[in-house]
Amino acid sequence: MAPGRLVRGFLTVGGWTMASRVLGFMRDILIAAFLGAGPVAEAFVVAFSLPNMFRRFFAEGAFNMAFIPLFAKKLENGEGPLEFARDALSGLATVLIALTLAAQLAMPWLVLAMAAGFAGDQRFELAVSFGRIAFPYILFISLAALLSGVLNATGRFAAAAAAPVLLNLVLSGAMLGAWALGADIGRALIWAVPVGGIAQLALVWRAAARAGYRLIPRRPRMTPELKRLAVIAAPAALAGGVVQVNLLVGRQVASFFEGSIQYLNLADRLYQLPLGVVAIAIGVVLLPELSRRLAAGDGPGGRDAMNRAAEFALLLTLPAAVALVVIPGPLVSVLFQRGAFGAQDAQATALVVAIYGLGLPAFVMQKVLQPLYFAREDTRSPFRYALAAMVVNAVLAIGLAPLVGYVAAAIATSAAGWSMVWLLHRGARAMGETARFDTRFLDRARRIALSAIGMGLVLLLAQYLLGPALLMPGWRYGALAVLITAGAASFFAISQLNGAFRLAELRSALGRG
Repeated sequence: MAPGRLVRGFLTVGGWTMASRVLGFMRDILIAAFLGAGPVAEAFVVAFSLPNMFRRFFAEGAFNMAFIPLFAKKLENGEGPLEFARDALSGLATVLIALTLAAQLAMPWLVLAMAAGFAGDQRFELAVSFGRIAFPYILFISLAALLSGVLNATGRFAAAAAAPVLLNLVLSGAMLGAWALGADIGRALIWAVPVGGIAQLALVWRAAARAGYRLIPRRPRMTPELKRLAVIAAPAALAGGVVQVNLLVGRQVASFFEGSIQYLNLADRLYQLPLGVVAIAIGVVLLPELSRRLAAGDGPGGRDAMNRAAEFALLLTLPAAVALVVIPGPLVSVLFQRGAFGAQDAQATALVVAIYGLGLPAFVMQKVLQPLYFAREDTRSPFRYALAAMVVNAVLAIGLAPLVGYVAAAIATSAAGWSMVWLLHRGARAMGETARFDTRFLDRARRIALSAIGMGLVLLLAQYLLGPALLMPGWRYGALAVLITAGAASFFAISQLNGAFRLAELRSALGRG
C-alpha cells in the first residue's frame, strides 16, 4: 500500500469511527437522560457488555487477529483466499451458535460473574432478562467482523468502518420511538441490540459480495488451513480472556458502589472516542499492511508503515489525553448532566474520565505494537504480556477499592495499559531493526508532547475564562464548543511552529496515493 493509501485508510476508518462514536455519545446521552444511573441503566450496561465481552474472542479480538494475516498472505500469493474465508465463516458460525444457546441457560451465572453486587436486588433479574435478549448480538457482530476483515485485507475500509453507525442509529431510534409512544424505554433499548447486529451484518455481507467474496455458510469442515488458524488463534483467545478478566474485575469492584457501573460506562464512552478513531483505524489498516509486507519480504517498508502509524497515533492521541485530564468536568457536565443524571453523577464520572485520560496513550500504542506480533503469527507473546498486565490490574483494583472505591477500577485499567505497552515494546526488540522506532518518530514524539502540553495550558486558561458560561443551561453548549475549538486551534498552531505536524506532508502523502 502506497503511503498515500495508508494515510487515506487511516482517515477513512477514523472518519467513520468518529461518526459512530459521536452517535454513540448521542445514544448514551439519551440513556443517561431517560434512565439516569438507576437499575435499568445498570442492567442494560451489564447485559450489553456480555456479548461485547465474548466478541473480543470471536470478532475483532482473537479470531480476526489470526484470520487477517493468514487471509492477507493467501490474497498476496493467490492461494485460494475465497475458499479459506468461506471455511472460516462456517466454522465461526457453528461455534457462535453453540455459545449463544449455552449462554441462554447460563445467563444468571454470567450476570453474577459480571456484577456480583447485583445479587439480591432488582438489577439482577433485569440483567438476566436483558442478557438473554442481547446475547444473540454476538453471532451477528462476530460474523460481521470476519467479513470486515476480508474487506480490510483487500483495501476496502469504508463499509466495515461504517457498520457500527447502524447500531447506534437503531439503539437511539428505539429509545426515541418508545418515548414517543409511551412504551418501556429499557425494553425497547435492549431489543434493539440484536436488530442492530443484523443491520451491521447485512451491510458488510453485501459489500463483501460486491467485492467478489460472497460468503455463504456451509457445512463446517476442519481443513489444514483452519487447523493452522485455530493454533494461532488459541493464544490470542487466551490473551483476549485476560483482557476480559481485567474488565470483569473492574466491573465487580464498581458493582458494590451504587451508580458506579454507569459512571465507568459513560467515562469509557468519552475516552473511547479518541481511542476508537485512532486505535481502531491503526489496527484495522496496519495489520493487513504489515502482513503483506512480511509476505513480500519488505522489512524496511514494514518498519516505515509501523513508524508512520505510531506518529499518526500520537498526533491525535496525546492532545485528546491532555484534554480528558484537564477539562473532564465541562465535558461530562455538558454532555451528560440532564434529566435523571445529576451534578453529583457528573462529578463522579469526571474523575474517572481524567484517570482514563492518563491511560489513553497506552491503549492506543498497544494497537500500534500488537500488529508487529500478529503479522508474524506470534500470538503467544502478547498472551504472556497480557497475563502480567492482568496481575497489575487485579492487585490495584482490588487493593485500592477499600481506599478510593470505584475509582480503583479506572486506576487499575490505566496502569495495566502502560504495563502492557512496556512489555510489548521490550519484546519487539528481538524482531530486529524492522520493529524499532526510527529517529524521525522519536523526534516527532517529543515535539507532539510539547504541543500537547502547550494546548493543556491554553485549555486551563480558557476553562477559567468560560467558567460561568459552562454552568449556564442556555450557554454551556456554545461555551464547550469554544473551549474545544481553542484547544484544537492551539495544538495545531504550536505543532506547526515546532514541526510536530506539517500540513504539507499530509497533502504530499495523499497526493502520492
